[in-house]
Amino acid sequence: MILYGDDQGCVNILVMSSVGELLRTWKKLPKAENLPSICLESAILSPTVTYIRWKVHEDWVTQLNYYDSIKAVISASSHELTALVIGCTVGATNVEQQMKEIQEPGKGSKGRKGQLTMGSPPRRAKGDQTVFRVHKGVKTFAFSKRNNLLVTGGMDRTIRLWNPYVPSQCTGTLRSHTAPIFYLHISEEDAKIISVSTDNTVKIWDAEDQSCLFTACSKASGIKGELSACLYAAGTQSLYVAADALALLYLKLRPPPEPRLVVSHMEPVLCCKYNRVFRQVVSCSEGSVIKVWDFETGKQLFEFTSAHGEAAITCLTFDDSGRRLVTGGRDGCLKIWNYNNGHCLHTLKREGKCDEICDCTYAEVNRSKCIVAVGWDRRINVYFDSTEELHHVQKPQPFWQDDIIQGHKEDILCVAHCPPTLLATASYDGEIIVWNMSSGCVFCKLHTPLPTDCTEGGAVDTSVTQVVFLRTRVTTLKSGAATLISNGPQGSLNFWSLLSGAPPPASFIPSRMKSPISSIAVTPDDTFLYVADSDGYVYVYSIKDYALGSPEQEPPQNMHHWRAHIKMVVSLEVIDEDRVLLSSSIDCTVRLWSLNGEYIGTFGQTELWEVFTPASWKHPRIPYEILTDPQSLPIHPVLEGQSSVLQIINSDENPKAQKKPVPKHEESYHSKHPHIAIPALISASAMNKWLSQISGERLKHKHCKNLSKSLICKGLSTYHIINCYEVVSVPEIREKLDLSVLGTDFFYEGSLEEN
Repeated sequence: MILYGDDQGCVNILVMSSVGELLRTWKKLPKAENLPSICLESAILSPTVTYIRWKVHEDWVTQLNYYDSIKAVISASSHELTALVIGCTVGATNVEQQMKEIQEPGKGSKGRKGQLTMGSPPRRAKGDQTVFRVHKGVKTFAFSKRNNLLVTGGMDRTIRLWNPYVPSQCTGTLRSHTAPIFYLHISEEDAKIISVSTDNTVKIWDAEDQSCLFTACSKASGIKGELSACLYAAGTQSLYVAADALALLYLKLRPPPEPRLVVSHMEPVLCCKYNRVFRQVVSCSEGSVIKVWDFETGKQLFEFTSAHGEAAITCLTFDDSGRRLVTGGRDGCLKIWNYNNGHCLHTLKREGKCDEICDCTYAEVNRSKCIVAVGWDRRINVYFDSTEELHHVQKPQPFWQDDIIQGHKEDILCVAHCPPTLLATASYDGEIIVWNMSSGCVFCKLHTPLPTDCTEGGAVDTSVTQVVFLRTRVTTLKSGAATLISNGPQGSLNFWSLLSGAPPPASFIPSRMKSPISSIAVTPDDTFLYVADSDGYVYVYSIKDYALGSPEQEPPQNMHHWRAHIKMVVSLEVIDEDRVLLSSSIDCTVRLWSLNGEYIGTFGQTELWEVFTPASWKHPRIPYEILTDPQSLPIHPVLEGQSSVLQIINSDENPKAQKKPVPKHEESYHSKHPHIAIPALISASAMNKWLSQISGERLKHKHCKNLSKSLICKGLSTYHIINCYEVVSVPEIREKLDLSVLGTDFFYEGSLEEN
């Protein structure tokens, strides 16, 4: 069958027999535009073709499909009273018409083949079709016989779920799209629904609990232009989207967490912060869930869901009193909460279309308290925080003139405030602007340098997602000391002196795999720097005397590093008064660590900890998923395949081989942390020499006391230190004395008696 719908609301069906022979005949016809073509008037005159046309809708047919599982055609239109119709192809229940065709076969055949040129087409009998009435009609639909499910979508931006045998009322509605629904597909294997709207937004739904699992907006997926067609490929779990360009989206559903893994949220954690007033930790997830935790024990105190509807929460901050929580989301709104009971006090948003908010901060300038938010609208939105404000919905203050004229040209990804008046913002194109909040003027502009090994014309991600002020150095701006830290392309970290046009006085790559830096934190006295990368590693550097004026050629001293998460770390915070580090990641966990990397625990675990009692910590154990992740293995030439064990042994035996000097900062690092295991190889000559010496010798007993101690297993290395002890010579064991002369050798006497 070949089926098509027309602008008169008719369903047209060409039923063909002897298809192979028919198509070979048509292929020999004259070509139009270099393709064999046949008009419909000629096609229906073929003896093996039966033409059927049904008047089904009162408006254009928007979609139709034949489903062999139910032997029926489903068609849709924008007409509300005939929005979707499930009908037969031939009309098997029209007995009177069949009797006429049997009695007058010639007339019936001619009439059926001439429907294309005759007057109004016939309508199906009521028993031959099922009609669904839908508000504003149906633009697209999907059907699954296996799940007994029919879904429809249209101009009202609502997805409706139906039992195909019950047209009177839908079984559920899915509301989240902000534009008309363009495409629907049901994944029968896992009961998921994929929907695409005309604003190029793709969503994945769970058909059983009717919840939205995933949302990809046009900017995230890179789809531009007006949609023309979509197709879901079940074999590769990918979605083809045709717009200005053909896009291929791989739809990989997030697997549920393993039962033995401890998670803080069921969705990726996007932001987390410590409240010093109440000594609580607040974390927010992609599923718009806010959780409040007790910092000292790790116990969950409170939780409230749908804080921003179904939109993810991307940032949070506290007011100056610490009693109110401010969150920003992908819905473009800021909300102020009493987070102890989940009550929303105020909503802050712009008029008209609200773009995603990427970051926010709380500031006090000239005795005026305000909330600063930045995001995809490329503007700095300032909301005054006044206790006298009675309106629930508040609008931002007018934009600064410098922001309009000299502001960012790309999406603003992060913001940082340094009292009393400095504000730093960074955008997707790598531009960093430092503002004077008192006047709203630009203090200076900084441009992130490109990597030296970047090829011309190559695509390099220059976005800056993290900026941090070194507040103790702000008074030394004129001296040229670095007062601002930002991440950069290809995993670099840049130290900036706030002098207009000056290049960064220091830049280095902290990550061992050159992974992008995702989070930055410094201690209150700006002595130590903590950075985390997209692989979940945390690196600690001493920056007390680093980048104080002259350019730096070497990185600062590396004090420590460990793996805190298996995925990107989205936030780090140093809680200096308790000497702990708070981290959160998109791996759904929020964790506490000592400043030296000792694992305290994961928020959400069953066992509570006492933050002041190290014996209650998880240390020396580490999270199970980190221990088993292949990326946690140490970097070594043998593991990387750069050399073999024999090559390293031979190079050690060769006296001319040059040994690579150990940097001073690494030497001091290992001496301070002897529990860190270092992969070591013993040369063959040294091993043979040691084996030859131990014959007739033994270890001193006092040096063996360390062997009874339990093994300390900090760090993630699979190697352990080999402890070597001194050996001493002992008197040779002489031959046994013959005591039979004295009559005291009982064994000798026993042997005589037996004889």
